Amino acid sequence: MDLANAYRKRKWVRSRLAGPAEIILGLPPGCSLTVIDIPADSDLLFNFRHVLFYTEGLRMQSRIQKIKTAWITREWVRMRFAGPGRVGVFASGDLASVELNPEVPLYAESGALVAYPERADVRLSVYGNTLASQHMNVQWQLTGRGPALIQVGSPDPGLAGQLHGDGWFKRLLREVLPFGSVYIK
Repeated sequence: MDLANAYRKRKWVRSRLAGPAEIILGLPPGCSLTVIDIPADSDLLFNFRHVLFYTEGLRMQSRIQKIKTAWITREWVRMRFAGPGRVGVFASGDLASVELNPEVPLYAESGALVAYPERADVRLSVYGNTLASQHMNVQWQLTGRGPALIQVGSPDPGLAGQLHGDGWFKRLLREVLPFGSVYIK
């Protein structure tokens, strides 16, 4: 790999498959691989950690992020692919394509956003009232036109433990009683 790609992927070697071939890929539980068709006029900016492969013929361009976006995400560079071609995206959970709207914002958890249009307006947001916002996760607020790719259904070990470790009565008390989740462990 060239130096820039080696730094992003933290690997020095890139495999190239050519000709008629089959590949079997084992994924961890709860993860998925989605192949996305990239048209010639695509302006999606990908988090490169999610890109598993891309076909020959795609041009990969580094796009430096705005300072406020880079400061929040700790990502200075996102990748833009110019097609036509295909990109294999690795995600924790399933991958959903959501069409953005210029007036109605889409809220996505910061770790769940895989790709978004370059022309989209991306802002940091926390939903809820002032007290709740101190304990909420950081969300992206996206407006604009084009698709956004979001990881959905990522596994939460805490939730799985609650659902499988407790009886229905304990779960009911947690939900019904005020501050039940604080007092009932």
